[in-house]
Amino acid sequence: MTTKSPYVIHPYEQPFYSPANHTGTRNYRLVGPPTNGSKYLEIALGDIERHEGSAAHAHPDLEQAVYIIEGEATVEIDGIVEEVKTGDFMFFPPKVFHYIKVKSERIKLLVIYSPPFTEAPVMHREAAHAGR
Repeated sequence: MTTKSPYVIHPYEQPFYSPANHTGTRNYRLVGPPTNGSKYLEIALGDIERHEGSAAHAHPDLEQAVYIIEGEATVEIDGIVEEVKTGDFMFFPPKVFHYIKVKSERIKLLVIYSPPFTEAPVMHREAAHAGR
């Protein structure tokens, strides 16, 4: 009998969800209350398709940090538009409006929330990562 630890996460074995206000987006929750009991932190792997992204929105009571693993996008944070790419880091304070629009074929992001956001509009299960 093999038991898997909830503290070793294989991202593409996790169900994904499409966040509210986003299109062409798959988030795989890596750390969070429903995944492994985290109380103060949530981390997701985000995968967004070309020309997709989010509508302008703000989170009233949480901080969000995003590291770009791969890809390029245009972002607007608090009214300032910038181009971002692999290796860049973004921070979205509470109540600050922001959006992202992907310019490259796709973008992969490490998304960090504190406190945990635990959004799950619709969870989906993938059999395989399918080359993403």
